[in-house]
Amino acid sequence: MLAALHDRDGRGRFGGRARLGIPGNADDWASVARQLTEGLVKGSERRGALPESMVAFLCQDPKDGESARDVMERLRPLAQLLRTACGALDVPVIEALCISDGRFWSYCCPSEQCCPSDGTPMGLPGTSVLAAAATYAGLQIRGSLREFRARLVPWETAAALEQESALNAVSMALIPRILDDESRTAVATETLDLAHRVMRRFADSTSVAGVPGVSGVPAVSGASGALSADLRDDELLCHDEAATLILGLQDRTTRDRAAEWMEGDEAGPALRLWRALARRCVGPYGEHAAAPLTLVGWVAWSSGDELEAREALAMALGADPGYLFARLLHQACNEGLDPESIRRCLRKERVDRADAEVIASSASPESSTSPVDADGPSGSASASSTRVASRRRRKPRSTGSVAGRPASRPSGTVGTRRPRSTADGSSAPEAPTRAGDGTGGGTRSRRGVGRHGTKQGET
Repeated sequence: MLAALHDRDGRGRFGGRARLGIPGNADDWASVARQLTEGLVKGSERRGALPESMVAFLCQDPKDGESARDVMERLRPLAQLLRTACGALDVPVIEALCISDGRFWSYCCPSEQCCPSDGTPMGLPGTSVLAAAATYAGLQIRGSLREFRARLVPWETAAALEQESALNAVSMALIPRILDDESRTAVATETLDLAHRVMRRFADSTSVAGVPGVSGVPAVSGASGALSADLRDDELLCHDEAATLILGLQDRTTRDRAAEWMEGDEAGPALRLWRALARRCVGPYGEHAAAPLTLVGWVAWSSGDELEAREALAMALGADPGYLFARLLHQACNEGLDPESIRRCLRKERVDRADAEVIASSASPESSTSPVDADGPSGSASASSTRVASRRRRKPRSTGSVAGRPASRPSGTVGTRRPRSTADGSSAPEAPTRAGDGTGGGTRSRRGVGRHGTKQGET
C-alpha cells in the first residue's frame, strides 16, 4: 500500500491511498509499482494537491517454512521498485515498511538501535490508542485482512469437488447459450431471476433465525461470527444454483445489471450472495471469481465499507488482472472518489430499462388490439396508443402488398375511389377481398398504407 503525505502549514496529513495485492510472480513487480504510483500521484493531482512524500507498506504473511524475516528480504526488491517509481515522479518515499507475522522492518533506516534486524514487535491487536478511541466511540472492530480474505477465497474442502462437478456440467449447457445472440438475453433474465430468489432466501433466513442485522446482513462479531454467517449462507445455496450464477455473471451485461443491487434492502443479501459465489469458484474456475469479487467490492464500497471493498477488488484483480470493471472501481476507491456518481448511472440504467419494457409491452400484439378497438366513433384511445397499433398493423401490410399484388393494374382504374380507412388511418382488413373487384381501390389502398407505414417506421 502507498499512502500520500501532504505538509501544509507545517502540519502533516495523510492524503490518498492506493492498495494492491502483491503479485506472486516477481517479474510483475516493476509494472505494478509503476501503475500503483502513477495512479496515486495523478489522482492527487486531479484533486489539486500533489503529494510531497510517500510512505510504502508491504504486508504479507509468511508461507509454509518461511519466517517473517524471510518475507522482508524477499520483498526488498519490490520496496526498491516502489521507491524508484515514486522518485521518477519527484515524490520521495520517506519510509518503506515491511509488516509480517506481528513484526515490522524498515527498508529506509539503517540503524540497528532504531530498527533491529529481527524486526520490531507490533502492539497486540486492539491495544493501540486508535483502537481504544474506536471502541469508546462504539465502532466495531472488523478483524484482520486475513479474516477478510478467508470469507472470499475458494473452498478447499471436500465440497469443492462437488462444486467443480456442478460447474463442469452447467458450463456445457450454459456457455453455448451465452455465446448465441438469440438466447443470450434469455440467459441473462434467468440468471438475474435466480439471483433474486437466492437473495430473498438469504433475507428470509436472517429474519426467521432472529439474527439482528441491517438490510439483510446478519450482525457478526469477529471471525467466529463471520464464519457462522457464511456457513449458513453456504447451506442455503445449492451447487447447481451457484454454478449457474457464476457462469451467468461472466456476461458483462448481466453483471452490470446485478451491480444495481447496491443500496437499500437489496445491498445486504446481494453482498452475501456475491461472497458465497466467490467461495464457489473452485479449482480451474478461479478466474471466474473476478465477477463476484468485483461485485463484493462494489457493494461494500457503495455501503461505506472501504476496507472490504479494497480487499475484494484487489482479489478480483488477482484472479484476473485484466478485469476492467475491477480495475476502474479499485482506482476510484483508492482515489477517494464518491461512489454516488456510479450509483446515479446505475439507477438511470434501471429506470430507462423499466421504461423500455413498459413501451415494449404496450406495443405487443396483445396490447395493440385494445387501443384500435377502443378508437371507434368515440375516439377515446390515446394518440400514442393508436400510432403504435397503426404502425404494427401497417408494417406487415406493406410487405404483403408487394408479394401479393399483380404485376400491373389498368391505369385507368387507379385513383377512381379513395381508400376507405378506419379511425386509425388503416384500410388493411378489407383490401385482400377487394383486390379483384375491378375498381382498383383495394390495391390503391394498400399502396398508400405501405408508403405511410414505411415513413412512420423510419421516424
